[in-house]
Formats: sequence, C-alpha cells, structure tokens
Amino acid sequence: MSCDNCKSGFKWNGQTVGKETKLNNTNAYVTGDSKDAAILIITDVFGWTLPNVRLIADHYAQEANATVYVPDLFNGEVVDPDALSDPEKQKNFDIGAFLGRHNKEVRWPEIKGHAQTLKSQYKKVAAIGFCYGGWAAFKLGADPSLIDAISTAHPSMLEKSEIESVKVPVQILSPENDFAYTPELKQATFDILPKTGVQWEYIYFPGLTHGFAVRGNPDDAAQKAGLERAKRSAVNFFKEFLH
Repeated sequence: MSCDNCKSGFKWNGQTVGKETKLNNTNAYVTGDSKDAAILIITDVFGWTLPNVRLIADHYAQEANATVYVPDLFNGEVVDPDALSDPEKQKNFDIGAFLGRHNKEVRWPEIKGHAQTLKSQYKKVAAIGFCYGGWAAFKLGADPSLIDAISTAHPSMLEKSEIESVKVPVQILSPENDFAYTPELKQATFDILPKTGVQWEYIYFPGLTHGFAVRGNPDDAAQKAGLERAKRSAVNFFKEFLH
C-alpha cells in the first residue's frame, strides 16, 4: 500500500475568519457562532494548522449554520505544509513513523473526548473525517450519545468492523482512485450499510484521487469542481442532520 497520496497535494490560498482557542485544553481552530449545532473536523495528517482545512471549516460554519471545531489531533506535532509540493520535504516526511506515533489506540480517547464535550454544549453535533480522520468518524458514529451524524472523505485506516458498528446517518465522499478506501472496502460499505438501518449516502467522484477534498488543486478544473462538490455535499448533509 502506498501512502504517497496521503502526503501530496496543494496548499490553498484564502483568508480565514475563525480564531485559535482551546478544546479540552487542546489547541483548536474555531469558526462560526451557532449555539445549537457543532461540527467536529477530524483532519488528515497535515493537521489543524493547514490553511485548507480552516477554509473548509469557514465554509461549513457559514453555509451549514454551525460552529466548527478543528482540534490539534497530534499532540502539537505539525507536518510542514510545504511537504505537499516540495518533493524533498515530501520524501523526508516518514508517514509510517508518524502514523505509528498517532495510531488509533493513542488518538481515539482524545477524539472521543472532543465529541463528548461538544455534545454537552450543543443540541446537535456532526463529525467529518478527512483521510486519517475517516476511521475516527466511523468510531464516533457507533455511539449516538457522542454524535448525531458522520461524513468522511476518502477515509484511511477504516475497518469493516467500524462500518458494521455505525448507528447514525453516514455520508461517504469517495474518489474513483483511492489506495486506502479500496474497492473491497467500498463493496463492504455497499453490503453492510443497508443492513444497519441507518440513513446513508455514497457520493462518487470520477477521475479524482485520495485527498482531493482537502488537498486538491484549485487551479485544475476537474479537481476544483470535485472539491467544491464535496464541500456542497457535506454542507447539505450537515444542514439535513443538524437542523
């Protein structure tokens, strides 16, 4: 399995409108002013400081009428965003070692704690996981006391058992080419989710690859259309299940 698509892509330009604060004593980017609905973004390996994910959070906050939280999931470790476009920095980023330090067992308690805190403060809470965050979104979705709905774009590290355990509405934003969300996992999704009884939707993005929704090239027409469609789809999902 190659992780090249986990550490490649494009850094977006744009002015963010949120602020840096704390969530459970963890650094977090927060945007929006809803008192009733919150969205927890579970990031890819580039984490909470990547401009792309903050710009996405701003869109969700404004268009889905929610307060959006992007916490630091990696205990202060920040991957240089220049690794997205600099071949030498990309080569030097040992993603295997990074994932070893931040495996599911290490990071799950903190992610669960963030959801618990938000659920205690807001009437409705949704989560979306990009790449690395996909598995965590599904684990949250196994417990309706933690979360009301989950979305994921090109999930990584996802297991069939996590799909089987989901108990809240699910949205999956899936590119045609994805080394992590494999054809076998896609088929498992189609086989399993109808049996769970939850509301679910699978949105397909032909011609696109793993990472497009958060690291796609906005100067490429096909990628720009895909990442904008992914954003609109997530917003519509949040509007349906948060309000």
